[in-house]
Order: sequence, then C-alpha cells, then structure tokens
Amino acid sequence: MTTKHFIEVSGIQIEVVRKEIKNLHLGVYPPEGRVRVAVPSRVDDEAVRLAVISKLGWIKRKQKEFAEQPRQSQREMVSGESHYYLGQRYRLNVIEHSGANLVRLKGKIIDLYVRPGADQARREAVLSQWYRQQLKDLIPELLVKWEPVVGVQAAEWGVKKMKTRWGTCNIAARRIWVNLDLAKKPIQCLEYIVVHELVHLLERRHNDRFRDFMDQFMPQWRLHRAVLNKAPLGHEEWGY
Repeated sequence: MTTKHFIEVSGIQIEVVRKEIKNLHLGVYPPEGRVRVAVPSRVDDEAVRLAVISKLGWIKRKQKEFAEQPRQSQREMVSGESHYYLGQRYRLNVIEHSGANLVRLKGKIIDLYVRPGADQARREAVLSQWYRQQLKDLIPELLVKWEPVVGVQAAEWGVKKMKTRWGTCNIAARRIWVNLDLAKKPIQCLEYIVVHELVHLLERRHNDRFRDFMDQFMPQWRLHRAVLNKAPLGHEEWGY
C-alpha cells in the first residue's frame, strides 16, 4: 500500500511517500525543485526529517540550479518566436493558406502552414501533431536498437502529453509511453527515456538493481539525464 503526505523541514515542503521498498530515496525535481522522499512503510517522519536535514545543502544547490535553468515563456504561436526540435532552436514562421495544415523545416525556420484565421490553440495543435509524428518516426528505430540490448520487448508503445513524467511504463501490459515534449529535446534524451522505460520491464522500481541495469546497458545514462534536465524548459514541463 502506498501513502503520501507532506511535512516541512527548514521551510521546505517535503512530499513523503511510504511504500513497500527497502531503502529511503530522496529526490529533487525540476522545474521548481520539488522535494520527494520515498521511504519504507516502517520509517517514521522523524527519520525522514533527519535524512532531509543531512542533505539540506545538496537540496538547496539543486533547487538553485533549477531556478537558474533557462525557460521558455508561454508560446503565443506567432511568427518570430522560438521553438525547439531535437534540442535545436528554430524560428517560427506562420503562413496562412487555403490548403492543408502542415509543418516544414527550412534551415533554422519552422514553417507552420494553417488555414486563414487559425487561432493560437489551432496553431499549437498542428505543431503538436507534427511533433508527435516525428517521435513516431524515431521511436521504432530506437526500439530495434535497444530491445535486443536490454533483452526485453515492448508489446506496445505510444506518445502522449504528460505534465509530470518524461516516460512511463505499464509493466503488466508491457506498454511504454514517452512524453510528447521529448520531440523538443536532444535525441539522446529520447534515447535515454526509451532505454529507461525498457529497463522498467526488468525492474519496476528505481532501486540499485535498476541503476545497475542502466549502468550495464547505457553507461552514460546519467549524462543523458543531465542534458534532459538542463535543456530549456517549456512553461509547464517537468524533469525526470
């Protein structure tokens, strides 16, 4: 059984998650430095408090890093603003025409063709659909590359917009999902998440066994994770 509640330590709100695990795990997550502690069910709040106090310096350094991380403001979907694709910045060029909605890359420009009068939401939907298709073209090649390495096979995979995770895995169904916003990040970030979720088919939790698998299959995974968490954030994006 998993339970969640919050405590406060030195002015920092701490999410405490109790579940059937063996060790305490403390994490600080972008974009705002949320602190989460996962602990075995038997560990009380005082032990959590002491663990957090022992790591206060590290927690504050991570929160400072996230606070200083570059962010995009809310996109208005107008010509001239910046958008990202596979970690590269492009300038948006909105073109109204009577044909089908479509997106084309031209040098460092994203040409967004939309019907006359298309509002911000419609323009964003067209660009999001293009991002989705790019990921659907890229992911099969990554699965062909990494499934034999990890020694597992995903029964299904998909792309969806997620606010709190870069990827997720339904172990029973052997189905993995990747976050639509990975289309904006460097390709090694997408590759890292694909491997991460495949490894969850071997180990459900983020424990030592999971990390050992990641070290074995993708020795530089921590570097890829760092690139992902340091890439410019959208106004709603999370880390992983």
